Amino acid sequence: MKHTFFLFVAALLLCSGLADAQSRKLMVHAVGFYNLENLFDTCHDAHKNDYDFLPDGSYHWDGQKYSNKLANMARVLCDMGTDKLPYGASIIGVSEVENDKALDDLMAVPCMKQRGYKYVHLEGPDKRGVDCALIYNPKAFHIEKVFHRLYVFENGDTARQTRPFLCVQGRLAGDKLTVVVCHWPSRASEGVFRDAGGRQVRALTDSIRQADPGQRIMVMGDMNDDPDNTSMAKYLGAKRKMKEVGDGDFYNPWWDVLRKKGQGTLSFQGGWNLFDQIVLSRNMLDTDGTKQYDGLTLYDYKIFRRDYLLQQEGKYKGTPKRTHAGGVWLNGFSDHLPTVTYLVKATK
Repeated sequence: MKHTFFLFVAALLLCSGLADAQSRKLMVHAVGFYNLENLFDTCHDAHKNDYDFLPDGSYHWDGQKYSNKLANMARVLCDMGTDKLPYGASIIGVSEVENDKALDDLMAVPCMKQRGYKYVHLEGPDKRGVDCALIYNPKAFHIEKVFHRLYVFENGDTARQTRPFLCVQGRLAGDKLTVVVCHWPSRASEGVFRDAGGRQVRALTDSIRQADPGQRIMVMGDMNDDPDNTSMAKYLGAKRKMKEVGDGDFYNPWWDVLRKKGQGTLSFQGGWNLFDQIVLSRNMLDTDGTKQYDGLTLYDYKIFRRDYLLQQEGKYKGTPKRTHAGGVWLNGFSDHLPTVTYLVKATK
């Protein structure tokens, strides 16, 4: 099946109000992000602090729990984007994956295998052993280059190495696209460490633009900060409004989702945070409102919510249903909800 999807006249008029919908077709791709919350296999990896996720560890992480976790993660990944596209997402960045073994097992789950999903993963220095990865449909996204940049503690700390920034470059709908997948230092660390993440990713994307000004760039990940925190708003330069986005900056559509709509991707002490963000470079925006869509352009975005992802009763009703909580195995999904963006491009 050819992995493009055309929105016809009625859908375009209803959903986006396109004035030229009668004469044009749009190719649509979904690009998402999901924190998988501790996708560990059941075996010890040398030099990794993965002991909690072993059969004799604190979570008693055995084959049954691991198999259920894989099936649950695959269910979400295969559902992402299907509210608009029958074939789901073309690209999904993920975090908190232990190794290639866990990703191989995830790709072997029937719905993932049927889609033909592949992955990109580079081992990082995180002490717990969790990394970022990119899952993609090779019929849609054609990879040309993969590398990562290490996160550098700017205070000279070398004892707490953490997740690098995974950079994947290729072509989506014929356009050059760079995706940077991040998992910035946790909230157990001070904000200055996430500010450093913002500065370092901005330096990375500036260098990519300088080398190839035609690159479209998406930065995504679990930033462990909200859109209006300085790491995102100031140091990465992810702006609240399209008109504020300058050369080298990004547009952050999640700012108003959190602050105006009160929606988030993880719950803490009765409130919502929105750490799971996808931001887009200026050349992926319809900044002038002409809706020409000659290249991949942001069309829509949403937090991916399904009832099965949420607690249905009790004190934490309406919050993400985790794999474990309070030392109890819930057979849930993740403490985060996924986010999805939709990109459109006019076909000739």
